[in-house]
Amino acid sequence: MIMIDLSLIWIVIIAVGVFIYIVLDGFDLGIGILFPFIKDQHERDVMMNTVAPVWDGNETWMVLGGAGLFAAFPMVYSAVLSALYLPIILMVIALIFRGVAFEFRFKANRTKHLWDAAFIGGSIISSFLQGVILGAYIQGIHIVDGRYAGGGLDWLTPFSLFTGVGVVVVYAALGCGWLIMKTDHRLQLNMYSLMPKLMYALLIIFVCVSIYTPLSQPQIAARWFTQPQLTYFSPVPILVVIFTFLTVRACSKRQESMPFLYTLALVFLAYTGFLISIFPYIIPPSVTIWDAAAPANSQLFALIGALILIPIIIMYTIMAYWVFRDKVRVGDEGYH
Repeated sequence: MIMIDLSLIWIVIIAVGVFIYIVLDGFDLGIGILFPFIKDQHERDVMMNTVAPVWDGNETWMVLGGAGLFAAFPMVYSAVLSALYLPIILMVIALIFRGVAFEFRFKANRTKHLWDAAFIGGSIISSFLQGVILGAYIQGIHIVDGRYAGGGLDWLTPFSLFTGVGVVVVYAALGCGWLIMKTDHRLQLNMYSLMPKLMYALLIIFVCVSIYTPLSQPQIAARWFTQPQLTYFSPVPILVVIFTFLTVRACSKRQESMPFLYTLALVFLAYTGFLISIFPYIIPPSVTIWDAAAPANSQLFALIGALILIPIIIMYTIMAYWVFRDKVRVGDEGYH
């Protein structure tokens, strides 16, 4: 009889869902991060219109990841949320301000600048806090008897603040590539000019994180710098450098879709590197996916629901992007 590892199936579902969220809501949040670089209100309208029909659907994947953790790994849901309660609740508040700005900005006249500020602040703060959460997670969470045993501010470290800045730059790069693909004329030219700067900043951030993480986390160093892993994973930093310069070259050649696709490749490399560094620990550095798993019956029951809902989510996501696939220009009716 073949035994199905439900915990492994669930971790794949959650990992894929989180990656899709990072990509979709990443360039979505990146639009708000890039708002301060564009002063013309008509061009800001265009920037917002490129994501206005799809932004709320993008966040479905965050809900899926949270629901998956609750159903399949309840220890993670309780312990990690306890450890990171403050940055998570602040991130949710920032996302609320950002969502309200989407709805109100197009209807405002005299207060439009206030909704611009809410959109910018919500985008930057939520992106920064996602990076802080990532950094705190990589550093490890102190668990005793299945419960969080650390302090309320253990997440606040120089490394987590640095990864917070890093995620802001990653999302800004995704947003810049998206706008190159979805706009034209002066706005597109501004993005072509900005993209190389973001890519070089991103390369520096990747290098710093790649150096600091194994130095501060011996188990991650052992994972990356022993054989045969060293041989298998050595192409990753080389590919990061290659894709960085391919993005810069694509901008200089005025290629419209390639900067975004190359940036997606960089995000994929960074994300897979993160997964390789921590697996099979779902709460670094001590709790594995099997330690944190819910009973098999609970996982199976939730999995049946997930296998019904996930194809539906994928279908309406693809449909939304297909319907709104064309470029957005100044003067288009847009989102109201």
